[in-house]
Amino acid sequence: MHSHQWIHLAGYAWLVFLAYWILSAAKLKATKRRESPAERLGHILPMALAFYLLFNDAASFGWLGRPIVPFSSALGAAGLALTFVGIAFAVWARWHLGENWSGSVTLKAGHELIRTGPYRFIRHPIYTGILLAAAGTTLALDQWRGVISCVVVLIAFYFKARREEKFLSEEFGAGFDEHSRRTGMFLPRLS
Repeated sequence: MHSHQWIHLAGYAWLVFLAYWILSAAKLKATKRRESPAERLGHILPMALAFYLLFNDAASFGWLGRPIVPFSSALGAAGLALTFVGIAFAVWARWHLGENWSGSVTLKAGHELIRTGPYRFIRHPIYTGILLAAAGTTLALDQWRGVISCVVVLIAFYFKARREEKFLSEEFGAGFDEHSRRTGMFLPRLS
């Protein structure tokens, strides 16, 4: 298969992910506190840029469209597999959040500090899953624009996660501080 075929398959995985995200947002707790619209744009615009880079062939001009490594079907298959693993991990994490989830940085009425599933080891496993899926899609694409996309996603998630942690620290105090000491932001803490 050619790289275009692998990226199309990865695109379908992202569409399934998006459909799940929309359906799972139907039943959520009421919002108690939310980030400002300007803060929300601070992570929506970078994500839009990242997906533009990944999925729009118009972004493959100049060096952005050059291959990272010589393409092979094995690379495409590995990228597609990593995309699926990342999406599955993000869905698993989203399922554990239940009604506490929100697309924006939000505290819910009766918000709970989730410590089950992937939250036992990682404070932001949804972001971890999306980053893995973006890395997989980048492998399937095999162009430098994918690398730039992953860097954009990582930076956007870092700043969004810091804002979320500020909200959670204010809400849960010592409980969140203890959870932060035991878990990593995007990867499990090794010590």
